[in-house]
Amino acid sequence: MTTAPAKAGWRFRQPSVIPGFGLTLGFSLAYLTLIILIPLSGLVWRSASLGWSDFWAIATDRRTVKALEISFGTAFIAASINVVFGTIVAWVLVRYRFPGRRVIDAMVDLPFALPTAVAGIALTTLYSPKGWMGALLAPLGIKVAYTPLGIVIALVFIGLPFVVRTVQPIIEEIDKEVEEAAATLGANRFQTIFLVLFPGLAPAVVTGFALAFARGVGEYGSVIFIAGNLPYISEIAPLLIVIRLEEYDYAAATAIATIMLALSFAMLLVINLIQSWTRKRYG
Repeated sequence: MTTAPAKAGWRFRQPSVIPGFGLTLGFSLAYLTLIILIPLSGLVWRSASLGWSDFWAIATDRRTVKALEISFGTAFIAASINVVFGTIVAWVLVRYRFPGRRVIDAMVDLPFALPTAVAGIALTTLYSPKGWMGALLAPLGIKVAYTPLGIVIALVFIGLPFVVRTVQPIIEEIDKEVEEAAATLGANRFQTIFLVLFPGLAPAVVTGFALAFARGVGEYGSVIFIAGNLPYISEIAPLLIVIRLEEYDYAAATAIATIMLALSFAMLLVINLIQSWTRKRYG
């Protein structure tokens, strides 16, 4: 007679349409261990060798705190902007047909293909005080290059595709009949957007925000040119890590990296909890 554990084990190992579960699972775990877990464990272990007092001194250093505030603050602002405008771009590309739509759709992926250093140089040239946009904004008292505002613009540029490409497939699955039915039942445009369409888009929007935010926090190449890298003003945490490495202060560099890792993990955990909540609520 087959026991319950044996039955459970048989159900776990029963064949599926795609064979090779054990092999692929083992390969996946080994790959993640080599590529992600071991490097992160080494980072945490190197930081732990500092001792709590030294680690706390580095973590509470004014320059470190300011660099972390700039990195996470600008990444959050840029991701929030991309959520709004990225969703609008995705909606226009899906719902409307107009000349040049395919060109615009291809241009959305340009930040993926463009080297980040090239993007940073181009944005700096454009928004510097003598650039095309910078010269127009200077009389208004708006300075973009070498300020946190320039960092936000750079992060908006590199983060937009994450939101557009995450939301776009979900919009394609929404039938136009849903909007027409809402209008037939008396819903105005505001109600149609926020009560009918947004609940279905919410999980994808949160996912796009998470991807854009994660990319922005660790971005380096497109930011260092337009930021100006002024301590306490426009210096980002990844640049501060590089500076500490160039000073051969490996302890400080690993400590700052560990702090970034912990903060990023905490914020992404919160975002994932919000994703789970939106999926359960809106289906």
